[in-house]
Amino acid sequence: MKFAVAVLWFCLALEKATMQDQEDFVSLAEMEDSLLRNLFRGYQKWVRPVQHANDTITVRFGLKISQLVDVDEKNQLMTTNVWLWQEWVDVKLKWNPDDYGGITSIRVPSETIWLPDIVLYENADGRFEGSLMTKAIVRWDGTITWTPPASYKSSCTMDVTFFPFDRQNCSMKFGSWTYDGNMVDLVLVDHYVDRKDFFDNGEWEILNATGVKGSRRDGVYWYPFITYSFILKRLPLFYTLFLIIPCLGLSFLTVLVFYLPSDEGEKLSLSTSVLVSLTVFLLVIEEIIPSSSKVIPLIGEYLLFIMIFVTFSIIVTVFVINVHHRSSATYHPMAPWVKSLFLQRLPRLLCMRGHTDRYHYPDFEMRSPELKPRRGVGRRGVPGHSGGQQRGPLGGKEDENQAWLAMLEKATNSVRYISRHIKKEHFIREVVQDWKFVAQVLDRIFLWAFLTVSILGTVLIFTPALQMYLSSP
Repeated sequence: MKFAVAVLWFCLALEKATMQDQEDFVSLAEMEDSLLRNLFRGYQKWVRPVQHANDTITVRFGLKISQLVDVDEKNQLMTTNVWLWQEWVDVKLKWNPDDYGGITSIRVPSETIWLPDIVLYENADGRFEGSLMTKAIVRWDGTITWTPPASYKSSCTMDVTFFPFDRQNCSMKFGSWTYDGNMVDLVLVDHYVDRKDFFDNGEWEILNATGVKGSRRDGVYWYPFITYSFILKRLPLFYTLFLIIPCLGLSFLTVLVFYLPSDEGEKLSLSTSVLVSLTVFLLVIEEIIPSSSKVIPLIGEYLLFIMIFVTFSIIVTVFVINVHHRSSATYHPMAPWVKSLFLQRLPRLLCMRGHTDRYHYPDFEMRSPELKPRRGVGRRGVPGHSGGQQRGPLGGKEDENQAWLAMLEKATNSVRYISRHIKKEHFIREVVQDWKFVAQVLDRIFLWAFLTVSILGTVLIFTPALQMYLSSP
């Protein structure tokens, strides 16, 4: 029985305490409601909240970046997601916490209070406010803290000289749109942009982000502003793998054109294909970088260098092929200095094997004794009677010998003709082989020359960009 009574008393006490807490909660809500009604009774958000007309409202300003969304080199824009930290004192929004149940701060819609019209000056999309109208925190002493998130597209002059190893300096300038410095003054809270909640970008790295206060004067008025400078460093891995390395490969592929035999028709086809590929890469870069005549990116200079390089290689290849197909039949005799230079001296300097496919025959004429009839033997073979009609006992045998001599003379003339023809063919073949070897020497000369120019050009063009990129922190 006593246990039941104790349980009953405990339940009644618990219920009474719960009802008391609910009454206290309701009273706190009512107090906050009463506080809001009293604060905003007769409050005018269009009027600057000061006691005297010459008083200055000091706005403490800070910036916190959450994301670097995009850096558009073509349109020269930087898109960022930031939080604008603003704090000032509104003398019209003060109260005594003891009069309202110890309430020291309230949250009010920012549309209902006076706001310093701070905007981004370099806005590029026409939305100068750019921020979401979130609630503001109002404290009992009139201090208002407002931290709206904002998404800005700011103008940024791009310097793509060292693309894709470039660094950009983009700035964001904030200031009041209508109030001068005597009405609203800006104070920089921190010289560094808060990056504690920054979400990394896959293409750009923020090396440094600092703020500085400045002002501009217009007559008797001065207008304060705060400028934040973002030093951005491009991460070049993507462009290195898919742009620079293919360009380097095409550059050295051009050199291999001179390693192909001159009688192969693929020499010109390879050079033309490389030229078309470089044109495609140049169009890709043109889509990325801004259309400016002030600076030309190094990668663009390199592509132009390679395109001129390939064009010259096509011209040289046509000349080499022309030399390769020269012969005496095309009325291109070889000068003695050409023989001395390209067949003897240059091959030794270029570490080439000698021209072994050449045959030297002694310059002699194929001579054969003329077959003449014996003295005293006539046409009919009778001694002393060259045109007589009489025949001796050996007349038949002499006629047979004369026939054999005629046949041998005819055969000798045929052999002499064949010998002259073979000698002529050998001379023509020797001239053809000489011109082919000259073409090989020219190919080897241009191979080393183009390889040297390609390496030197690549090093000279990309060295400044790499030095600048590696020297950056």
